[in-house]
Amino acid sequence: MTHVEEELTSQPECWTRAAAAAPRHAEALPVPGERVAIVGCGTSYFMAQAAAVLRESAGQGETDAFAASEFPRGRSYDRVLALTRSGTTTEVLQLLGDLSGSTRTTALTADPHTPVMRAADDVVVLDFADERSVVQTRFATTALTLLRAHLGLHTDAVVADARTALARPLPEGLVDCTQFTFLGSGWTVGLANEAGLKMREAALAWTEAYPAMEYRHGPISVTTHGTATWMLGEAPEGLAEQVRATGALWIAGDLDPLAELVGAQRLAVAVAAARGLDPDRPRHLTRSVILAP
Repeated sequence: MTHVEEELTSQPECWTRAAAAAPRHAEALPVPGERVAIVGCGTSYFMAQAAAVLRESAGQGETDAFAASEFPRGRSYDRVLALTRSGTTTEVLQLLGDLSGSTRTTALTADPHTPVMRAADDVVVLDFADERSVVQTRFATTALTLLRAHLGLHTDAVVADARTALARPLPEGLVDCTQFTFLGSGWTVGLANEAGLKMREAALAWTEAYPAMEYRHGPISVTTHGTATWMLGEAPEGLAEQVRATGALWIAGDLDPLAELVGAQRLAVAVAAARGLDPDRPRHLTRSVILAP
């Protein structure tokens, strides 16, 4: 079993631990009414997208998501929450340093022995969800679970759905597809982006991700026999039928969208195996992007 396989299968247990720990970290996390920006890089940025929509939709306050390198320095926020598994990513550390003394910052990380522990005002460490793999799975979803629980949006049913996503077979013919599109709506757009990233990282697959209602505005043109479209969450009316009419494989998300992401992670590993690739050694990637001064 690869590292990434071992780590992705441990997600139900990690989510349970994170949800239980959420009350202990409440003071370090955004409070209702704060204007918040959530930042990250790569996978963490896509989790930031999901978390931002969840928080604002829950009526907790205006919440934006940015890649750390694209944070708008001219905007004012009550708090900036940085997601960083490694705690060493250059763009995140630089941003936290720039904000020091002017904006309250919180870092959510996996490693308590990294520079981010000194760079942020508050730190939440999920060391039980750290990973050996370059390809992120359990830390990202565990961080999002912590934030969902903090918002009162996590239930035991989410963990049960994750176990289902790990246990049931992947849809027949899915691994053999040549192109994969992931769709989301609201907070699941970030999850769709992350599902696509997993496929590119682990399996070098041709993948795309879009808001579901945008799919008809051009991207559906690539859909045909041998391609797959996977909906994370509830699909817009008529979209499934339209995709099936192209000859493509339609995958309806019938589990909690975060559990659906676990299924997409499994797909990435399966496609990598079918193509003779090692998902623990993704091409051109390292566990953390550390830029020279």
